[in-house]
Amino acid sequence: MELDPTVRKELIRRISGTIKPSLLYKGRIKVAAWESMISISYMMKRLLDIAVSVAALIALLPVFVITAIAIPLEDPGPVFYVQTRVGKNGKHFKFYKFRSMVMNADKIKSQLAAQNESSAGVIFKMKKDPRITKTGRIIRKFSIDELPQLINVLKGDMSLVGPRPPLPKEVAEYTLEQRKRLHVIPGITCLWQVSGRSDIPFTDQVRLDLQYIQSSGIINDIRLLLKTIPAVLTGRGAY
Repeated sequence: MELDPTVRKELIRRISGTIKPSLLYKGRIKVAAWESMISISYMMKRLLDIAVSVAALIALLPVFVITAIAIPLEDPGPVFYVQTRVGKNGKHFKFYKFRSMVMNADKIKSQLAAQNESSAGVIFKMKKDPRITKTGRIIRKFSIDELPQLINVLKGDMSLVGPRPPLPKEVAEYTLEQRKRLHVIPGITCLWQVSGRSDIPFTDQVRLDLQYIQSSGIINDIRLLLKTIPAVLTGRGAY
């Protein structure tokens, strides 16, 4: 049903008259300023990601070489484990790690489903996972297996700091609240990674990730990176 032209004209006049042009102008300026701040923050975060990743790849080259030799010596096969993960806004990308498990690990996982130690389900965790090799336990303890993700950071799929990227099948089980983790670029380290890693229950991981998203910023990222160093050296919660 269409409004009478006279009534429609009067309605538009009244709506337009409720907001002063000066207020509309100030609102536009505030929005533009907010968008500029977000763009600058993102640019600074990206510059930090590139600078630290390049420096780390150069400094840790000997660790890469030793690890690349040790993995196939114990269990012949590829040095890297490539997996599909979910990034910002649900975008899938190829995720790189040093292989820390036996070659048929994915097939064995279905046989171990009943032994999942993650109380909330969704993710799979076992402190004494039989699929992990001896070399794998060492590189996992000190997060060496995660180093190839520096390549993901350089590619722009990941950031140094951000929620850990989940598997597609994990995302399929997410609630609407948990999907908020996908609103930002995933990272190598995050708030729960420096607070106990795998010892942190999944529900608390989500809570800490959302807490990070609400308070994210370049200073906060630098703090988390600095906290990551002692967390890696102690190896607490890594398995």
